[in-house]
Amino acid sequence: MQPRDTQVLPIAPETTVYRSRTWERLKFEIEYGLQRGTTANSYLIQGEKTALLDPPGESFTEIFLESLKQRISLASIDYLILGHVNPNRAETLKAFLKLVPDVTIVCSNPAAMSLHQLLGENAVHYRVIKGEETLDLGNGHHLEFLLTPTPRWSDQLCTYDPKTKILFTDKLFGAHVCGEQIFDEGWQVYQEDRRYYFDCLMAPHASQVGTILERFKGKSANTYGTGHGPIVRYGLQALTNAYQEWITQQQQQGVKVALLYASAYGNTATIANAIARGVTKAGVAIESINCEFTDPETIKSVLQKTSGFIMGSPTLGGHAPTQVQTALGIVLSTAETSQLAGVFGSYGWSGEAIDILEQKIKDAGYRFGFDPIRVKFKPTDSTLKYCEEAGTDFAQKVKRKQKKQIARQSVSDSLAARTEQALGRVVGALCVVTAKKGELANGMLASWVSQATFSPPGLTVAVAKERAIESLMYVGSPFVLNILPEGKQLQKHFMKNYAPGEDRFANVETEEAENGCPILTQALAYIELQVENRMECGDHWLVYGVAKAGKVLDPEKVTAVHHRNSGSHY
Repeated sequence: MQPRDTQVLPIAPETTVYRSRTWERLKFEIEYGLQRGTTANSYLIQGEKTALLDPPGESFTEIFLESLKQRISLASIDYLILGHVNPNRAETLKAFLKLVPDVTIVCSNPAAMSLHQLLGENAVHYRVIKGEETLDLGNGHHLEFLLTPTPRWSDQLCTYDPKTKILFTDKLFGAHVCGEQIFDEGWQVYQEDRRYYFDCLMAPHASQVGTILERFKGKSANTYGTGHGPIVRYGLQALTNAYQEWITQQQQQGVKVALLYASAYGNTATIANAIARGVTKAGVAIESINCEFTDPETIKSVLQKTSGFIMGSPTLGGHAPTQVQTALGIVLSTAETSQLAGVFGSYGWSGEAIDILEQKIKDAGYRFGFDPIRVKFKPTDSTLKYCEEAGTDFAQKVKRKQKKQIARQSVSDSLAARTEQALGRVVGALCVVTAKKGELANGMLASWVSQATFSPPGLTVAVAKERAIESLMYVGSPFVLNILPEGKQLQKHFMKNYAPGEDRFANVETEEAENGCPILTQALAYIELQVENRMECGDHWLVYGVAKAGKVLDPEKVTAVHHRNSGSHY
């Protein structure tokens, strides 16, 4: 494993990037799930006055400050500009302020309020940004500030430098990937990482992100100074267009779910993101609401347009925070009892807030879409996977309920029906796709499988977006295609609807393939593959894998084939 380090390079006149890098998975949060490392990008602008933007979190405190001290006098830094604030970054701020006590912190009002709690009010100088204000550093660096709040980052502040045309975007347009490239040359190779990052962090706030992009149009930026991953220059327009497309996809979903939460130490927000990821995977839009920064009228307005709601809370002193209690009152008085409900939360020593939410919602007559989720301290990988699956399960139930409410007109003789019947006659071998990453393992029954190439030997598998295994099948990931023999035993086992977190391989004989994924020993044959590419196709991902090994286990048996009467469902 390579050590953590700081990569430093001038990127524009008087502007330098400090990229704190790690090839490890930095946190147990769903946006780090691809496990490709990350960079925390900080920027130094040296005009007549000097500004430092976005120092990294405590994982990089020592190496970042040491790198900074080797290149400049810390006393020369006049301003510390913060795109957002969290407890992790606060540890670096404390160390920095000991070295530069007279620096002026430039941030949004919500960020200043958080800093008062994290740092205390003594001997800290603030310039609080409350609108579209500017800061003149001299030498043409006349910085322009934009307040860009979202439910997760209510304090987010972006900064634009007209001289260099760099828009410092904080969390927007980032990716958790680590490498030697500072800019995004060959930007297409990062598209999957950026899409995953968007789906995890931006999709739950699509409407707010769309509003932010509209404001960005007023700036003539040629570079996005991102908070994570390569700096965006070569693929700027393509990435901007992609964000617009992904936002439109979210906004056009016919069903919407409200996700309301507060988070004392970040753990409840992490769980909320995992649940939101599961909901959006299933083709349901989600409106994420941070109760700490959302007024009652907005909460009420959102609930009137949703088909379900999910509430999350930490436990503080045996109770839910006041903001969550207020939101609960609005939910109970606004949301129709026909809406599906969900409850989750994190806690340290007790979890009374979760119990209170569950009981109040149950007493009001709502039906739950998943069992209440209780997480002690920080969630693990397996916990986050469970939360994601719970979100997907919730979304599927909401969709099924909506379908029942819509009267379906008979179209048996229509062109559409005839097309569906013809499409259903395309048959495929019945297989079970298995994948594993760390402690997470999953399996999926599949019949949309086809050989795609001779050299290299490869095949494609269509994976529905809401499938739990989809998260384990990104480029570079191993998987096994288990080809089933005729017979019902294995088919029946993998056809069932699994509960969130349920073991797909219980009571099934398996052995480990060379690539680490499960082989079903009762399969007719198996092929070990590695994901080479993915293509988004409507409600499925088409995954292309290259075969690395394989074996026929029972040459006497015949491959099971899936016959369908309709092309509109499996």
